[in-house]
Amino acid sequence: MQSKIRFSIIGFGNIGRRHADQILNNEHTTLVSVCDINPAVRTSMPEGVQFYDNLTELLSNNNTDVLCVCTPNYLHEAHTIAGLNAGLHTIVEKPMALSVAECTNMIATATANNKTIFAVKQNRYNPPVQEVKQLIAADKLGKIYMVQVNCFWNRGDTYYSGSDWRGSKTKDGGCLFTQFSHFIDILYYLNGSITEAEGRINNYAHTHNTEVEDTGSFVMKAANGAIINFNFTTCSYNRNMEGSITLFAEKGTVKIGGQYLNTIEYQQLEGAALPAINITAKSNDYGLYQGSMSNHDKVIQNVVEVLLHNQTIMTTAEEGREVVRMIEMMYDSAH
Repeated sequence: MQSKIRFSIIGFGNIGRRHADQILNNEHTTLVSVCDINPAVRTSMPEGVQFYDNLTELLSNNNTDVLCVCTPNYLHEAHTIAGLNAGLHTIVEKPMALSVAECTNMIATATANNKTIFAVKQNRYNPPVQEVKQLIAADKLGKIYMVQVNCFWNRGDTYYSGSDWRGSKTKDGGCLFTQFSHFIDILYYLNGSITEAEGRINNYAHTHNTEVEDTGSFVMKAANGAIINFNFTTCSYNRNMEGSITLFAEKGTVKIGGQYLNTIEYQQLEGAALPAINITAKSNDYGLYQGSMSNHDKVIQNVVEVLLHNQTIMTTAEEGREVVRMIEMMYDSAH
């Protein structure tokens, strides 16, 4: 490994540019090249960064260490496998892929090439999430009885009209893959996996421009016995309203709330109270809409720590696959 870790990015849309910003701002990393099928992207290259419109050509130059896969959901498997087979570690944006089978193929390829897949789940770094994670790890909540997840966001016509893949069943996969996989990941991160699911989904406001649902509600059973209620919509009027997870447990109740899991909204604990966290202006702001918390600086830094200092990876490929398994189970159960 070089003194600076060399990165390339495939897919230079909103999220690809966010990766680029964090790579350029980290003293241990450098951005070597970018690949995108849109030739207009060439004019927005940072100084000294090589542009390619063909991934095979980029990989054949073999002058990079890590490939950031920031392409649409349905391309994650192919682009990750191509990077791994070229001898690169890969960072894969959410969702890791659109099926467990695809994730398994990716993991097998990483193993065969002795390379690492970093699954992007940046909401794990949110300070409120970390505080509750530590609370659970120290067994200060005791047995968890019930978890409530609410994801109430807005995605209007402009969001879909600017893309040929968003809202496509085969390319996008649905809201649980594209908008709300981060919330399923936090449910998994804090409370473990699910063993049963039953739900209802429907498309109310986006039938004219999508093939997927825009609203759903699920009741699930967690492996630890807790009841899970998961509600989501992209029909929140005009703006995002809430992204929250509330845990009801033997020794306390705590709600991580705000629009992006960015606050401790309320708490009642047997022990000492958690810090009164309220983070503002920290979302991924794409102008016409907002995404999850903007922690990609920590995602890139974790890659540095793993590759240069043998530290622990924040989200493994196996964890990324488990989130996809949970999403598949939810969709399979939906009426």
